[in-house]
Amino acid sequence: MIQTTHTFSSSGAFVDLFTLEPYQSGPLEGLSFAVKDNIDVAGYHTTYGSPAWKAKHPAATYHALCVEQVLGAGATCLGKTVSDEYTYSLDGEGAFYGTPVNPKAPARIPGGSSSGSASAVACGLVDFALGTDCAGSIRVPASLCGVYGMRPSMHRISEAGVLPFVPSSSTVGAFAATLPVLDKVMRTLLRSGPSTAAPIRTIYLLEDAFALADEAVSEAIKHKLEAISARSGLTMIPISLSDIVGEPMTLSAVNTEALRPLQTWEFMNTVCGWVAQNAPQTGPMFVMKYDTVRHFERSDVNPVLAQCELLFGRICAFTQPGDLFLYPTLATIAPMKGSLNEMATAMDFYDRTMAITAFAGVGRLPEITVPIACVDGAPVGMSVAAGHYQDEFLLSAVARLFPSPGPIQ
Repeated sequence: MIQTTHTFSSSGAFVDLFTLEPYQSGPLEGLSFAVKDNIDVAGYHTTYGSPAWKAKHPAATYHALCVEQVLGAGATCLGKTVSDEYTYSLDGEGAFYGTPVNPKAPARIPGGSSSGSASAVACGLVDFALGTDCAGSIRVPASLCGVYGMRPSMHRISEAGVLPFVPSSSTVGAFAATLPVLDKVMRTLLRSGPSTAAPIRTIYLLEDAFALADEAVSEAIKHKLEAISARSGLTMIPISLSDIVGEPMTLSAVNTEALRPLQTWEFMNTVCGWVAQNAPQTGPMFVMKYDTVRHFERSDVNPVLAQCELLFGRICAFTQPGDLFLYPTLATIAPMKGSLNEMATAMDFYDRTMAITAFAGVGRLPEITVPIACVDGAPVGMSVAAGHYQDEFLLSAVARLFPSPGPIQ
């Protein structure tokens, strides 16, 4: 683990501290981990970031299957980490359980909704952490906190024992401070066989995402890409989303016209019904989001579902084995704490962030965010995505492109 000045308490990353010993030795032997608090650990409440949810639900009877997997592979669990309220957030500023520290940029937000998991890894308190990702809840905090994070292909990892959120785009994934640890953890969760290092065929630079990013973020990443290209000997080809899907289309449209409506309708089913029936105390940001969500028109579901499927099919048809997409994980560095209380600032952060994260979301692609640079003292992550179900190739390809054993400085 990295050196840290933060303790388990001062990090604000944990809601429960305990030790679960591994079942046996295995590839994760000697590693410690934490679990996002929308994932069940037997004997402990899964709070979903809400004291009201915790009060209305019993402690878990069983570990979630993903927890069983890493315990069975030799890792030791040290506790449960803070989650944004109902995991319906990307900022990590919690109304009830606080805001976990971003140790790389303490005045800035950690990102969410897997805020505690990212913070615990970035603080060096655990070797890796489990989280979940729908619209960026692993990728966003990993990038903002300067650690590695992976969202796998949809439905590669079991969500048994994970609270239901958005079944069509939410998935279990992981954070780690180093790429070798992330590789071991993800191959365990993916149930991968022996590693095969397939060659990289084509690297595409997703120009739409670079255009959405702040100039300083875009330039910092492109500067690093020049060095990677020179070192690896690989050519990087600029490409637009329209080139990929075969018709005029923007990332913002993918988000607003396809993925976000689908996510909203599913969230209405999994969480909003319970909120309506139980009238729990909720934080001010959730109140605002919930008011928007509950007025969504549900009769439009069929054309949106058709659009999601069309985009998925076209991205799949375009992407060949060995292809990679590279782009900024986020359009910005981490905003200052409290700044997202301003509506204009919040909308800019969310709209541009979700436009970029929607690419892998609608494509159901595996994506790894790599801590590649710093801007104004804050981490900048770059995403690498591969074709649907090409998770193992992605892990091997990222190891080839970024041979450094630890975080990129």
